[in-house]
Amino acid sequence: MKKFLVLTMAFLVIFAFSSKITIWCSEKQVDILQRLGAEYKAKTGIDVEVQQMDFGSIKPKFLNAAQAGNGPDIIIGPHDWVGELVVNGLLEPITVLPEKDKYYKTALDAFTFNGQLYGVPYAMEAIALIYNKDFVEEPPKTIEELIKKAKEIDEEYEGEVRGFVYDAANFYFSAPFIFGYGGYVFKRTPKGLDVHDIGLANEGAIKGAKLIKRFFDEGILQPGDNYNIMDSLFKDGSAAMIINGPWAVKAYKEAGVNYGVAPIPDLEPGKKAKPFVGVQGFMVNAKSHNKVVALDFLINFIARKEIFYKLYLADPRIPSRKDVLSMVKDNPDIVGFTKSASVGIPMPNVPEMAAVWGAMGDALNLIINGKASPEEAMKNAVQKIKSQIEK
Repeated sequence: MKKFLVLTMAFLVIFAFSSKITIWCSEKQVDILQRLGAEYKAKTGIDVEVQQMDFGSIKPKFLNAAQAGNGPDIIIGPHDWVGELVVNGLLEPITVLPEKDKYYKTALDAFTFNGQLYGVPYAMEAIALIYNKDFVEEPPKTIEELIKKAKEIDEEYEGEVRGFVYDAANFYFSAPFIFGYGGYVFKRTPKGLDVHDIGLANEGAIKGAKLIKRFFDEGILQPGDNYNIMDSLFKDGSAAMIINGPWAVKAYKEAGVNYGVAPIPDLEPGKKAKPFVGVQGFMVNAKSHNKVVALDFLINFIARKEIFYKLYLADPRIPSRKDVLSMVKDNPDIVGFTKSASVGIPMPNVPEMAAVWGAMGDALNLIINGKASPEEAMKNAVQKIKSQIEK
């Protein structure tokens, strides 16, 4: 009955608004959404315009455009955007979601803020160790094994093949080492996250930062290493081990890399590396003039098993629906990323998270380049975060 009411409402008002909806997404989703948009138009006559944007630009551009009453009708992004966008009045609640019991609770919780669902989650993700089997037969189980293997490869190939490389200055990619030793962003309590209790300069966080610095001190990583360098080297067969996410494997497969996926090695006995666990989803612009059509597109077209499977094939991340994951659970990539996610930390979706990325990026850059000790850099980062939160 609910689905019928949504459909009826949608088509009663469709032509009172617009015969087109616009979606902003990154390059990973653009092709499949263009195909799905064509399917939706064939069913309804409504055009779906898919605009590709640089991933890092979607949220800031949406904040500016939507607050001015412009911007897309739908955006695709991670759940940690939710809190900031909701407090700015820019996301429309998803009050009806068919087959809600088919979704993993983790995925739904990720897009829930103050008890209300604000997105349709389609995929879960966590970074993992991705290795080239031509250089690494079995993935290392510990960081010491990884360091040893990386040095052996560096020496054997005299710089033509990097043993290990990752985007260390990016907090998202370095978080597993910080969290694995006991660091945390905001303290989890029975009442939710305490944003005034920040654990990014505690003993464990500093120990994790020292491990990151060790990668550079011992010549395994190089100042200037970033995501693009890591990604290009691995595609070219010039990197043996990297840390990346499920969004990247399709390109590695197309490049012919003989790769495998495994959890990030243990930091030491009993201490697992703990990556952020993220959830990707569709969110509706609360200020859109086409909200009803956008909601119909998501609720009655996108949020179906067969469509989620198509999304998975195009962008192979861990499906957020149980019935879709059961279809692909034997995929070794999904197995590896799922193992990594199983020990991960859900990324906070509170608006205060916006203050964390820049402060931690600055801290990691200072540590990597020897401009501040891990203790000093991490303590300064926490002070910056607190000052922004308390504004």
